Amino acid sequence: MTTRHDLPEIDDFTRPYWDAAAEGRLLLRRCADCGRAHHYPREFCPYCWAGEERVVWEPASGRATLYTWSVIHRNDLPPFGERVPYAAAVVDLAEGPRMMTEVVECGAADLRIGMPLRVAFREGGPGAAVVPVFRPDHR
Repeated sequence: MTTRHDLPEIDDFTRPYWDAAAEGRLLLRRCADCGRAHHYPREFCPYCWAGEERVVWEPASGRATLYTWSVIHRNDLPPFGERVPYAAAVVDLAEGPRMMTEVVECGAADLRIGMPLRVAFREGGPGAAVVPVFRPDHR
């Protein structure tokens, strides 16, 4: 069996995030003390260091804007080699945090800083995590 390098290791803490993704929902963590949302999910607030009892999961809108990207033309790790070229990206979520992701359903020549994006979800295969990606939001 080939090792997959595109799928996360799910643990008890991150399970709510991955379960929501499987249902087509994106979650963030928000601190009740300072009010700031963050991503990637952490048990504490990375801004004010509030503990896990003060940081909760909340639904994200799924809206984002493209901050930056790089088009990957070669990647030898499975299954990325089958996807090249692809756009590895950083997006600004509407709620404030930045998120590393991939932009799909958009040619490299059409990518623009600040372009509106909407979350989509890539199936990982039987028994594998569903991963959030982003595509152009044409509204």
